Amino acid sequence: MNNAGRGLVGAAEEVTDDELRDPMDLHLFGPAALVRAVLPVTREQGVGTIVQMSSQAGRIAFPGVSAYSATKFAIEGWSESLAGEVAPFGVRVMIVEPSRFRTSFNTAEALLFAQESSTYGAALGALRSEMICADGLQEGDPVKAAQIIVSLAHGDDVPLRLPLGREAVGRLRTGHLTGLAELDRLHDLAISANFDDPASPPRSF
Repeated sequence: MNNAGRGLVGAAEEVTDDELRDPMDLHLFGPAALVRAVLPVTREQGVGTIVQMSSQAGRIAFPGVSAYSATKFAIEGWSESLAGEVAPFGVRVMIVEPSRFRTSFNTAEALLFAQESSTYGAALGALRSEMICADGLQEGDPVKAAQIIVSLAHGDDVPLRLPLGREAVGRLRTGHLTGLAELDRLHDLAISANFDDPASPPRSF
């Protein structure tokens, strides 16, 4: 199970290259290296479950957390591809997408802030305050979450994605429905980008 986390709050324009690389190392490159290290043994065993800790922000991005969302979108894409690659060997992958849980995530040690600019001060001021004030008041119970994760990881039906918390379920559902509505609205325009010739190269996926 990969469970390293650090938040970074700031507008996309405020976050520096180094500030963006740091959480990418933590949330993508670190977990990827760990999985590569254990996968040969897991494949040889022919059984196992890899649990990746993502976030609701790994599927729907919010203003002010672009860097954090980017890292979680990245680990989700990497893990979804991984799931298809290791399934023939009996290895399962589960991506956990929690909302706010009562951990140390919202403490000064885990929550970082980019240098605030006057440009985005008004737009993101409330978010900065809310992130700090949330510590100790998060809706999610980490003990209950852990029990759910362990139960599913050891069960027969391992979902690729596991949203956790009422907020995550509601936000993800709304995000999916909004995306589907937009896909339907753009359907004809989108498929018109193809050649009129229906021939297409072979695909293995």
